Amino acid sequence: MTATVASSLSEVARSEAALRAFLHGLPGVDQVGADQRAAMLGTRSIKTTAKEWALDLAIRMVDLTTLEGADTPGKVRGLCSKARRPDPEDPSCPSVAALCVYPAMVAVAAPLLDDVHLASVATAFPSGQAPLDIKLADTTAAVRAGADEIDMVINRGAFLSGRYLEVFEEIVAVKQACGDAHLKVILETGELATYDNVRRASWLAMIAGADFIKTSTGKVSPAATPPVTLVMLEAVRDFRAATGRQVGVKAAGGIRTAKDAIKYLVLVNETVGSDWLHPDWFRFGASTLLNDLLMQRTKISTGRYSGPNYFTLD
Repeated sequence: MTATVASSLSEVARSEAALRAFLHGLPGVDQVGADQRAAMLGTRSIKTTAKEWALDLAIRMVDLTTLEGADTPGKVRGLCSKARRPDPEDPSCPSVAALCVYPAMVAVAAPLLDDVHLASVATAFPSGQAPLDIKLADTTAAVRAGADEIDMVINRGAFLSGRYLEVFEEIVAVKQACGDAHLKVILETGELATYDNVRRASWLAMIAGADFIKTSTGKVSPAATPPVTLVMLEAVRDFRAATGRQVGVKAAGGIRTAKDAIKYLVLVNETVGSDWLHPDWFRFGASTLLNDLLMQRTKISTGRYSGPNYFTLD
């Protein structure tokens, strides 16, 4: 990051007025253009050899997720096994990027994941409506229990009311509470209403120190969409060009098939390039997606689809 840009961004965060002026001074998003480009890239086809590579990459990018009130230690232990060895019959199948659980389940998963990351949602997920001290305690508890990634959700009410500095300071505080854990900032794009707001929220999160920006909690519809992800990818591209710091993107919610996942990989490659085609920089937040990736992978290697009961249901 150049000294000039670092100083400029530091000044931006000094006051509500400066932050507002910066965010509203960002170039507007051409909604029609974003929709059309995302749709066009979604028509790209990938041939067999490249498809094999893409399926394995998509598996490596999955944050295998369970965020239900009925989650149990037994379910989480089972998902730990699946995260490490998605296809127990095929040792060549890669492990996923991370397992994502509620803070109460972090201690269950922490001893069982080996080289798979352990992510935990925090900060009053999914609403983000809680006092800051509770959000920080939530984050600290998850990290102490063993999470090395935290998925926080912004206060959309504050953002949509124009209280940008409040949102910024909250992200900064959570980032500090994370310690060495990586911070993914969930924008909940389905509630932000416009692509311009998605771009502003992306920049706000990155200036505040986010390691990843994430589309959605998966609890609000619409969740991840190709055009919204395109806007976020353009934001991380422009942020790196301005600051020298690379930030990841996580598309979460509604991505259920291998075909969908490959469309997102094409979107990544064509928008930000191969630097982001790695689990360190792009993730899928998903529960059902992994099974379809495994079924398509088996189809390529054996010539036939697996039976419906071949892979565990999540």
